[in-house]
Amino acid sequence: MVEPKREPTDLKELQKTLGLKFKDQDLFRSALVHRSYLNENRDFALPHNERLEFLGDAVLELVVTDHLYRTYDQPEGELTSLRSALVRTEHLAKVAAGLGLGQALLMSKGEEKSGGRERPALQANACEAVIGAIYLDQGYATVNRFIHQRIISALEGIIAEEAHRDPKSLLQEAAQERFNQTPRYKVVEAVGPDHAKSFTVVVRVGDNEVGEGKGNSKQTAERAAAQAALEGPFKKSQSSKKNSKKG
Repeated sequence: MVEPKREPTDLKELQKTLGLKFKDQDLFRSALVHRSYLNENRDFALPHNERLEFLGDAVLELVVTDHLYRTYDQPEGELTSLRSALVRTEHLAKVAAGLGLGQALLMSKGEEKSGGRERPALQANACEAVIGAIYLDQGYATVNRFIHQRIISALEGIIAEEAHRDPKSLLQEAAQERFNQTPRYKVVEAVGPDHAKSFTVVVRVGDNEVGEGKGNSKQTAERAAAQAALEGPFKKSQSSKKNSKKG
């Protein structure tokens, strides 16, 4: 017996969550098709979402860059850091999870069993694909409004928490200040298939291990390890630094 093909979460309900109604429902559905789904369903009539993701990535970067340029009279480096914080995988994955995009994705059984619906990279990609679909279906004004409401709205919190500052740079500053040492990162584990590998990284300052992090890339795992160090052994150093700035 052939199992029925799984359709995404009710598209009408999902569009209500997005605050939109697509003119082209197939375009919206395509934004929710992961490549792996077509490997198991070769007669599926719609393409996967990677082209829409490509477009959405560019649209997102334009809208965010335009907003930052017009709003903040800051040097290029600071604007770049703010933009990176808004468009990085972790932030987009949170946005996608809040909208329910991960649960709406069509993907292979294997991808789903391996935790694909909760994988940050897939959720972030779906977010970008939906942005691309909104742009094509609704135009620039609508996608601009959507990005402001769902993504740029987090900016004040990011600035207040200094979350736009790269944790690796912050840790290096703190380690140099306290110990005159440079943090060293080491991959201690890499598991999973090539398309869904998970890395575990530890960071050391001198002879001491000060943080551990996991991620779907070495860079993401290194950032997570640095953040763990800043929230652990180097937390006091960071607090002292902020207080000294206030003084």
